Amino acid sequence: MPHAPVDDTITIPQMVRDPYSVYARLRRETPVLHVKALGRTLLTRAEHTKWVKDSPELFSTNDPDTPMQRAFRAHTLMRKDGEEHARERGAMAPAFSGRNINQCWTPTYTRIAEDYVAALPRGETVDLFTDLTGPYAAACLSHLLGIPEVDAHTMQRWSQILIDGAGNFGWDPALFAECDRANDEMDAVFITAADRHRAEPDQSALSVMVNAEDPIAQSQIHSNIKIAIGGGINEPRDAALTIIYGLLSNPDQFDACKRDGLWTQAFEEGVRWVAPIQVSSRVAKEDVEIGGFVIPKGDTVMTSQASANHDEAVFENGHLFDIFRAKTPHQAFGNGPHFCQGTHIARRMLANILLPMLFERFPNMELADAGKVAFTGFGFRGPRSLPVVLN
Repeated sequence: MPHAPVDDTITIPQMVRDPYSVYARLRRETPVLHVKALGRTLLTRAEHTKWVKDSPELFSTNDPDTPMQRAFRAHTLMRKDGEEHARERGAMAPAFSGRNINQCWTPTYTRIAEDYVAALPRGETVDLFTDLTGPYAAACLSHLLGIPEVDAHTMQRWSQILIDGAGNFGWDPALFAECDRANDEMDAVFITAADRHRAEPDQSALSVMVNAEDPIAQSQIHSNIKIAIGGGINEPRDAALTIIYGLLSNPDQFDACKRDGLWTQAFEEGVRWVAPIQVSSRVAKEDVEIGGFVIPKGDTVMTSQASANHDEAVFENGHLFDIFRAKTPHQAFGNGPHFCQGTHIARRMLANILLPMLFERFPNMELADAGKVAFTGFGFRGPRSLPVVLN
């Protein structure tokens, strides 16, 4: 059985600008392809991406060639398997329980949303990236993690530095130096906050971890919080922007959403249409076969949930935003043991709180210039600006 074909034409800048046209071609022609620029075998069909993530006995998350450990100064739970991963993931789990979402985070997030939405100037043009979704996601996360004293600007700065560091495949020392400075800042905040939580426990992630009967090591408590900062801001931020853009670009769907309260459908369709986290990597533990090709032991495969969510075998006209499409499971939040822990919170903070509140206040919101809204990003994707007129 042959190895996957090798491509040396696809570039990372191309994938940052327009990955979906590449994915559509690969699904048709070569859905299992080793891309030299990525150093990985890219999987673009839904059946393959799902199978890899559902098969932890065959594929490990411990990719030794990523710069994440250097950027975070820790071997994080994102690169761990089995019991080790389950223990660290479980350490934060109580903060994400349904009871805490209902009793703690929903009231808190509602107050935060009210403050940000009320501050938006009616009748003016604003950028929702900077004026709403970014700071809202950051403020909500600071409370969930147990560091509410950290302002939204600092949370967003830390998040972007960690994301940039985790994607620093060029191993730029200047970027890692920036990561080190941010890590020093975060560690100092976490140590002080941990002392407060030991004296006055609450339901936040940091509090439940430091007050556990058998706590994980401090270094791993810190890395857990950093992982949440790295992914827990951009995901709801970009999802919200994508959903808002999709609704404002499709007036019939926008009207139906407001009339019938279809915010959950809009949420699910938005994250399917443009997955905030686009790709994930796994390392083959043994020789395995995917799509008629051998993936050798030790080879890294990159599963594209972004491509899987547009797969013609699963979604008709998957390239279109359509909140009316038949309910079909998507892979935006992953699957298997590493299924996104914050899924239910993200759905609640957007579909139940922010979106209905925003459009109740500005029911006639319009895009300021639809032609200037540009989506970007390969690992993480969303608009980096969304100017709207607040009517």
